[in-house]
Amino acid sequence: MRQIRTLLFLAAVPLFVQTALAQSDEKDAVATVQRTFDGMAAHDEAMIRSTFLPEAKLYAIRDTGATSTASVDDFAARIAAAKGALLEKFTEKPKVLIRANMAQVWGEYDFLRDGKFDHCGVDSVSLFKTADGWKIAAIVYTSETTGCKGH
Repeated sequence: MRQIRTLLFLAAVPLFVQTALAQSDEKDAVATVQRTFDGMAAHDEAMIRSTFLPEAKLYAIRDTGATSTASVDDFAARIAAAKGALLEKFTEKPKVLIRANMAQVWGEYDFLRDGKFDHCGVDSVSLFKTADGWKIAAIVYTSETTGCKGH
């Protein structure tokens, strides 16, 4: 009986370790996205760039149906030069999917300009795990002015 318990314990250890690593990766992936939000709030171009792969892109679809694409360089420069306070925040805990060194962070957000509601939407953020941690490869997001929770 003792041998069976020992075998069961030894079989369970990798599962516990794998679960702990997955939870750490989830937190780290979300923390990378949050660092981008923090860089936006600080108008800090270097901080924003530090969260992205150099060739990353951002794709937007507005509630009008118009779409746009931006490089990380254009995005970071535009945010750094923006006037007034900017705040982007998830409205609830985002969903996180991870497979090996790839993650997807998906969540609804609100965007405030000078403390006032500007728009909301969904951020779909693709990340790769690099030697320097999680880096954003692409952000695809909606930009909506109606149908927003609480607005």
